[in-house]
Amino acid sequence: MKNLSAIAVYCGSSDGNDPSHLRCAHDFGELLAREGIALVYGGGNVGLMGAVADGALRGGGEVHGVITRALEVKELAHRGLTSLITVETMHERKAAMADRADAFVALPGGFGTYDELFEVITWTQLGIQEKPCGILNNGGFFDELIAFIDKATRAGFVKPPHRDAVVCENDGESVLTRLRAWVPAAIPKIVDRGER
Repeated sequence: MKNLSAIAVYCGSSDGNDPSHLRCAHDFGELLAREGIALVYGGGNVGLMGAVADGALRGGGEVHGVITRALEVKELAHRGLTSLITVETMHERKAAMADRADAFVALPGGFGTYDELFEVITWTQLGIQEKPCGILNNGGFFDELIAFIDKATRAGFVKPPHRDAVVCENDGESVLTRLRAWVPAAIPKIVDRGER
């Protein structure tokens, strides 16, 4: 079983149109706190990002935010966190979040969420890191994206062992169970870990 001391969560800075996504984010934050897993996230106080942080804080968990200076200046930073790191660029933000996490979970969100998720999936595929990536598919939000990943696998663009690095579940408990059970693909890596 993989030890998960911190998980980076990627999710929307908007509330979305379905209130269940906000509840899911809040509940997942509370679950991480109950499990003794620190939350690493984008540092915002709005949308699903704010909800997952508030849930973790309400549960007594550690919450570490990483935000760009531009967003902090717009007063979008959450001020009640365990720690908040301010960086200059989105690239620095993503790297800082990844460095602090043992695994990654995407909740509903927009382009930024997909960008963050697919970057860490690619890093795992290339052997830059050995960290599992999860999708919390609340209300079927990611159904079409998951189907597309499976289509790419059937088409020969994603190797099945790499597809297995993307854990997809409909509830937080199942996501955590699968992330803990994940083992790296036993196939040669495209990039040697020492090259990063």
